[in-house]
Amino acid sequence: MKTRFILIETSHAGNVGAAARAMKVMGFDDLVLVKPRWANVLRKEETIQRASGANDVLANARVVETLDEALDGVTHLCATAMTPRDFGPPTRSPREHFAELTKPGAPEQCVAFLFGSERFGMKNEDVYRCNVALSIPTNPQFGSLNLGSAIQVIAYDWRVALGGFPVQDVIAPADKADAQQVAGMLAHWEQALTDIGFLDPAAPKKLMPRLNQMFNRADLSPEEIHILRGVAKAMIQATQAKR
Repeated sequence: MKTRFILIETSHAGNVGAAARAMKVMGFDDLVLVKPRWANVLRKEETIQRASGANDVLANARVVETLDEALDGVTHLCATAMTPRDFGPPTRSPREHFAELTKPGAPEQCVAFLFGSERFGMKNEDVYRCNVALSIPTNPQFGSLNLGSAIQVIAYDWRVALGGFPVQDVIAPADKADAQQVAGMLAHWEQALTDIGFLDPAAPKKLMPRLNQMFNRADLSPEEIHILRGVAKAMIQATQAKR
């Protein structure tokens, strides 16, 4: 779904940069600032530093004078407010509401998330315009979130509701040792275990078959085979040195 983040009368330049960063890591790029404290906030050094590379979001962002200008094309508006308003829209947790917006058969919408100023939050008249007031579940004794953190939570929950991003495995899967390599390593270990007196060749019982099954379950890589053979070699050399 089309998604927009709208910040009203933001007073700290760093929070604009933090908002851009929070949006970009979740794959969103439509940012609108309504009457920010600094007209050039998108170009301020603190904004750019806090964006941490989300410069494209800042470059695409718009600065407008009124909320009406920020709502062009929006069909579903979500306020973010800790305190429910009398006569205001229903208050929902983000995940609860997002599940409704994305359930099968739900209409395609242009969804906007509205955030008030750091000092005063959202004005009642702005909340009344919204379809829902989102309240992030927090510690009842301390529910204060800074603006950047609140945007990150909303952006994350919304991205998850939309399907999320796959987790990237930073470690490439290792090659698996073949049966010949495992057999060679086991023969090496059989010799080492015999040399240290752990295995009696005259009565081996089921030690080697059990070790074979154990190593099969481990799905050893060729590098791990080399390590185990190195251990076996060290055991053999240690026993030979004592003779």
